[in-house]
This record gives sequence, structure tokens and C-alpha cells, in this order.
Amino acid sequence: MATFTIRQAEEVDLLLRGAARTEIMPRFRKLSGTEIRMKTGPLDLVTDADEAAEAMITQGLRRLFPGCLVVGEEAASRNPALLGQLADADLAFVVDPVDGTSNYAAGLPLFGTMAAAVIRGEVAAAVIHDPVLDTSSLAVRGEGAWEHGTEPVRTELHVAAAVSVSRMTGAASWRYLPRPLRDIALPNLARVAQIWDFRCAAHEYRMLAAGHCHFLMFHRLMPWDHLPGWLLHREAGGYAARFDGSAYVPGLVEGGLICAPDRESWQALREALLEEGKTDLLF
Repeated sequence: MATFTIRQAEEVDLLLRGAARTEIMPRFRKLSGTEIRMKTGPLDLVTDADEAAEAMITQGLRRLFPGCLVVGEEAASRNPALLGQLADADLAFVVDPVDGTSNYAAGLPLFGTMAAAVIRGEVAAAVIHDPVLDTSSLAVRGEGAWEHGTEPVRTELHVAAAVSVSRMTGAASWRYLPRPLRDIALPNLARVAQIWDFRCAAHEYRMLAAGHCHFLMFHRLMPWDHLPGWLLHREAGGYAARFDGSAYVPGLVEGGLICAPDRESWQALREALLEEGKTDLLF
């Protein structure tokens, strides 16, 4: 597999930071009603900031990496066929210009800008930027995961130590869980110590990779929402797999995902949350 360098990841980070400063933060808490629109429904929003930031990032990526495929969330919404090109592209980028658009549109400072580089079906690098605090978390395959702010001081990221299921904290997004799996999972969430849902995968993955929680659980797996965080978590030492135990790879949009500190924790959490009558693994 061709490699993606740390320097290249930092160049992508600069693109995201530039879009945040130019297109996202100037509009924050200043959007009019016409600048916020529904896509598929009231829980699926797009704003002028999403579209302008994605256009800026896309242009920058094509300038830095001529010939690359860019699969942005808003572009894929207009042209779903873009998703089918992701797995076979020599170099592709997935981009989520404003992850947590509902929070952003409501004026809540809990949103992020994300991108991941994919080389012939393998996630090679990831950047998750917080426009409010102007800090970023980065990962390069085989090079680890780290965080830095405006100063080039690198803080290495490591997942939390493994604990029993009853002591785990994390985020669980159950909105897209199909029945009867939803009927099993919802009562079982009481088996962990604490759960939340920030409506923002960017911040949830950053917390996970920095060791501030133990797990994440999702069902729908749109690549711009999960490829950056999946690699960040992996390079910080974590283990993730789909609900059936198979690997998560670009192009898959269903099948669920559980992220945990290690394989054993993943197995215990999967059994505790998604199987009925599993109480022997909690303590």
C-alpha cells in the first residue's frame, strides 16, 4: 500500500483550519432561516457553512493532490454515485465539512470538521478539527495519533485502559438501529456506567482516542462520519469491528460499529449490549 506522510496530513489539517476560519466560524450563531435547510428530514440539516466549507476544502485537496477523488458529504448527497467510487480510487478523501450540523445550526459550540485519506480502499490518514477551540486530532496509518493546537506541540493520544462493562462510559447512537435489535440494545445500555450522544461523531471520536471514555457504538456508517475517527481510534491503540465481528472498511454504510479499548473489551461489550440475557460479563 502507498503511504500517506505526516507532512501531508498536516497539510490537510491546514486546509480544514482555513475553511473553519473562513467559512464556518464567521457564520456561527449568525445564520438566517434561509441559510439552514433540511435534506432528508428535520434531523438531517445542511447550512450555507457546510456547503461553502466543503467547496473550499475540496478545491484545496485537488490543488494539493491532483487527480484525487473527493467524496464530501454534501456532494454525495447530490450525487450518491460518488460513494461507489471510494473503494477503488488510487487516492480519495472523504470530507465532513461540519459534523454536528444540528448543534452548529442551534448555536451550540459542539461541532467539527473531518477528513480522511483513502488509498486503494485503505484508510491512510485522518484529521478531526475543532473550529471553536482551534485544535486538531490527527492520525497516520502506522504512525500513531496525536493532538495539537495552533502551536506545533504534539500530544500523543492513547485510548483508555480496559475495564469491566459495568465501569465503561461512552456514546451510543441508536437512532438507526433496526428492530428487533433496537429492542434488545436500549434496555441493555443500562449495563454500562454512563452513556451520552453529542450529536457529533467528531467530538465523540476525539474523546475516545484521548482516553476520556471507553467505547462508541453506531449503526449507520457513512464514511465521512466514521473513517476519520475509526483511524484515529485505531492509531491510539483501540480495537473496532462491526456488530458481526467483521472489519470496518470504506464503502460500508450499515452493519454497525463498536469501538473499544481492545478486542476482549469489544467482545464483552458486544455481548452485553446486543445479546439478550448476558449478565456474566459485567463485573
